Amino acid sequence: MDGVQGQTIPEYDLTGSPQAWLDSHPFSIPGDTLPGVPQFRPARGLSSPHAQTAWATFFPGLLPLTETTERRLRLDDGDLVVMHDDFPQDWRQGDHVVLMLHGLCGSHRSGYMVRLAARLQQRGVRSFRMDHRGCGAGTSLARHPYHAGRVEDLAAAVHMIERLCPGSPISLAGFSLSGNLLLRYLGEFGADLPLSLFRAVAVCPPIDLHHCSSMLNASRMGQRYDSYFARRLVRQLSNTPQWREDVPLANVRRPPSRLYDFDELYTAPASGFESADHYYERASAKPVIGQIRVHTTILASQDDPVVSTHAFRGLQLPPNVTLCLTQHGGHLGFVGRNGIDPDRRWMDWRLLEWLLD
Repeated sequence: MDGVQGQTIPEYDLTGSPQAWLDSHPFSIPGDTLPGVPQFRPARGLSSPHAQTAWATFFPGLLPLTETTERRLRLDDGDLVVMHDDFPQDWRQGDHVVLMLHGLCGSHRSGYMVRLAARLQQRGVRSFRMDHRGCGAGTSLARHPYHAGRVEDLAAAVHMIERLCPGSPISLAGFSLSGNLLLRYLGEFGADLPLSLFRAVAVCPPIDLHHCSSMLNASRMGQRYDSYFARRLVRQLSNTPQWREDVPLANVRRPPSRLYDFDELYTAPASGFESADHYYERASAKPVIGQIRVHTTILASQDDPVVSTHAFRGLQLPPNVTLCLTQHGGHLGFVGRNGIDPDRRWMDWRLLEWLLD
């Protein structure tokens, strides 16, 4: 792949106007990378991006999972994270494996994680749902916070899976903040990535963290999402080993109501960054996407109320990276109409195709 010149995505209108887009038909480099992707049409009554986002959150549609084993992974700094190993009975050494990474304030129990793991299990594919530092089953096992640039944690998880599943192709799926983490990992490691990596999919990734933070705070509804995440993060820290008295957050009278302020008061100083701006600059995936060498698909929605897709304007994509940008879908929603897939979870069925085929 070395020496292949990237191509630039034209300056299309990403504000929701359909003038240059047929909804969900992928804009890809090259154009025939993803043939036959069905059109995404939001379910009746769920055309609003907020309805899509809320429905996916409050109606996760969990599916049954069996044969799940918790495995602890010790990181280089001594922290532990938990990997949830979903092992199909008919899986054999050398068969496909998928590693999934949850979004901000999520865990291995997040609806999209459980649904995808169950669908993979039904196909005989082994999967690992990773709880980031301090999340899910690892709430009390880490002293340091997770963030959008913890590529070393993802690298350690991949190496663990290689040891457990020698000879197996490994696909990666990252959601929201972890979508950025995944892309950052793929681009930063470039040609030095393990040869076992087969496919990668990033869903609704905030590839320019500073821009996404600014856009989130630019509207009243965006401010509500901003406050929701910031306050959840503060509560998530309370009474855990991650709480620190030596960071500015410990001395404020009121908890921050913006993610930027939370990152300024906690994430940056607790992670060795000079400021939130420094963290955003070092962790954003946008500058390194052009260096990705693994076959990768990025799924995003123009009407995402949490992650702005304007960051994709003018982005240079290598031929092995495809952007599928839909007009509707909200944030991690993509709840479609009946008749296209076996159920209305359009996103799930596309991920199965992109991760395995």
